[in-house]
Amino acid sequence: MNMSKDASYSDLERNGYPFLRLGYADVSLLGRWNGLSNALYSLHKGAVFRVQYNLNSTEKTFETYTLLDGIVELEYEDARRVLGIGETIDAADYEKIITFHGVTKAEVLIKMTAEQFEPGFFETRILQKEADAIEALDGYTYMHCNRIKDYSIEVWSHLGLPKERLSILRWGAYFHDIGKRVVPLEILNKPGKLTTEEWNIMKAHTIDGAKIMRNHPVEWLKDAAFIVEQHHERYDGKGYPYGLKKDEISLESSIVAVVDAFDAMTTDRVYKAAIPILDAVRELVDGKGTQFNPEIVDAFLAVLKKKQYKWK
Repeated sequence: MNMSKDASYSDLERNGYPFLRLGYADVSLLGRWNGLSNALYSLHKGAVFRVQYNLNSTEKTFETYTLLDGIVELEYEDARRVLGIGETIDAADYEKIITFHGVTKAEVLIKMTAEQFEPGFFETRILQKEADAIEALDGYTYMHCNRIKDYSIEVWSHLGLPKERLSILRWGAYFHDIGKRVVPLEILNKPGKLTTEEWNIMKAHTIDGAKIMRNHPVEWLKDAAFIVEQHHERYDGKGYPYGLKKDEISLESSIVAVVDAFDAMTTDRVYKAAIPILDAVRELVDGKGTQFNPEIVDAFLAVLKKKQYKWK
């Protein structure tokens, strides 16, 4: 790889390297050597990415992360420490989820069994087109989807739920509003109250989104369609589209419902101003057992407390 010292790693694609821009990092696939894919993660300042090694796999896979430049903190089981430049983390040594926090912009070299890394890399490039479509539709929706993904994962991790399902939660949370692609902009961004007809069109984004997921060219994405379909169901059965209640609603969807509602309350929309975070907390508490799964509300508030009630 011939690069000058001052070259930008995000320029790698112009040098012929497959490239992927994610919400938390720019990723360049550098090549394959001895059966291992080598990829460069340009982790954004303030961003995080999470790693879950599949200890239950019948075939042992190779997966390491080496810090090349910048400041990154490693979080594991609520303990955090700063990584040293050149330090390598072997994911196989960690039973639970590892989180990398970009304190500054940082460069991380990933080495992973090619058969594991490359299919996901190229399929994620396809999925990014969907994310770009959401961003083109509404910049708020794009940032909203990133927040829902990040906090949903944190709640799942806090509850100690199976990490093997984390990928499903990640994509279901991120694309929970993908059905809004078919909602007319004049309805989606209407500043006033929706008519009954308009509200019915808006509510259909759950079913429309699930259809998009189930018919997506990335085959495994259909596994997350149920989250898109159920994320507006209510614990008391008064939600939509099917009126599911209590344990009829998946935990993944219940998590997205809580995080989604909190984000909607605490960010400005075209039709309403944000409310203070502590007021939104009270709304969640008041909604326990009616709108929201009580266990999920408690877990989310625990995560929020750990973050000192800061909402990014």
